[in-house]
Amino acid sequence: MRWALVKVCLAVTAMVVIAFAVPLGLVIREMASDRAFSDAERQAAMIAPALSITTDREELTRAVLSTEPGDRGRLAVHVPAGEKAADGTRGQALDIGTRRASPKDVETVRKAGRASITEATGGFALLQPTALSTGDIAVVEVFVPEGEVSNGVATAWLILAGVGVALIVGSVAVADRLGVRMVQPAQRLAGAAQDLGEGRLGTRVPEEGPTELRSAAVAFNSMADQVVQLLANERELAADLSHRLRTPLTVLRLNAASLGEGPAADQTRAAVEQLEHEVDTIIRTAREQRPQTQGVQTGAGAGCDASAVIRERMDFWSALAEDEGREVRLAGVDRTVRIPVARPELAAALDALLGNVFRHTPEGTAFAVDVHHSGDAVIVLVSDAGPGIADPEAALARGASKPGTVGSTGLGLDIVRRVAESTGGDLRIGRSVLGGTEVRIWIGLHGSSPERGQRGHGRRVTRRFGRQRRREPRTAAGPGAQPGAHH
Repeated sequence: MRWALVKVCLAVTAMVVIAFAVPLGLVIREMASDRAFSDAERQAAMIAPALSITTDREELTRAVLSTEPGDRGRLAVHVPAGEKAADGTRGQALDIGTRRASPKDVETVRKAGRASITEATGGFALLQPTALSTGDIAVVEVFVPEGEVSNGVATAWLILAGVGVALIVGSVAVADRLGVRMVQPAQRLAGAAQDLGEGRLGTRVPEEGPTELRSAAVAFNSMADQVVQLLANERELAADLSHRLRTPLTVLRLNAASLGEGPAADQTRAAVEQLEHEVDTIIRTAREQRPQTQGVQTGAGAGCDASAVIRERMDFWSALAEDEGREVRLAGVDRTVRIPVARPELAAALDALLGNVFRHTPEGTAFAVDVHHSGDAVIVLVSDAGPGIADPEAALARGASKPGTVGSTGLGLDIVRRVAESTGGDLRIGRSVLGGTEVRIWIGLHGSSPERGQRGHGRRVTRRFGRQRRREPRTAAGPGAQPGAHH
């Protein structure tokens, strides 16, 4: 593209220079010729007064030599012979100066009475007719050398040629710069596309150059962002799906702990620990290979009854709570509460928080779940009587678990946070009335933003879940089981 633009500009400029320079050069030559012959006419007119007074050879010779062209041998006067006198004699014809024009040309000018230019050796001869006092016509000849006719023409042509070359060189330089301005953004775009195809997802193109290339750069950067987002969402999904294995693993670990002693029990516990380690490895690998992604996306029309989902998940976790002697309280789930969150996502968030309670608090620690409906938002509080969280901000950061922490991937609270933020809400951690940790999930019903410091508590009830559900999690993860979660 660059060289094509240079060639086009070179051809166009050359044609323009030729179209203007050639006629201008011809005009300059004609102007030089006209100037030279105008000077010759002026010089010829200088001898006319002398011819009108006398035709004496000596007088005319002095008059001719007194002029510049006569002194340089370029002026001649041709006086014709006079008419016959009464005695039958005729005046003698006079030729003063150096003749260069032929007698025929002189006679032709005398008869025609008009000035004429004729070629002569080494130049041109201007023949100017002049009237004598006797009524005859004399012819004044002025020689104009070839050099004076073309005086300055060569210099003018050289200047025109130099200007033309400068215009061509300048146009080529400008075309080359314009070509670079057009080609470089295209080359950067092509290089960025190649880099993106080779897996360098951080590649972006500066939005520079002509309008079309800027639009292409904007489209490329948008496409690259979408590719990164799609890959990140894919890896995020892999991590979240792996994390959902936490719930059945928690059940297996607790059930394995009740098997007592013996080779079979030890092998079962070892298998559960190995499975937990493999799940942790999958989650960490997925997290390390993806950039930070946006929150959970809820499709149009997605939603569920929060009360029904919370009751279902609390029924599932009740058997484990009974096994460990934990007192469980549930409040605010006695009426339908519709929220714009898909049922699996809410269940995963609850399992993440309740799994944290079982994993990070001692056996026998009480916990509670409260649901409060404030009109434009639904608040879910998960509280426990455990030791609490020393650094809530660090716990909310994705991947906050320290390297080497057994059984923790730092993914659980982030799952909850993304569910809340997908509705315009948020997630906060504080001190609960039970003395331990309180996790508040603010779920916006109309994209509303949470008000700082506001908390709503629904009607609190105390519920002890019967031991008849105790065996449910030992054989399966239970209906609608979702992943456990860890800080």
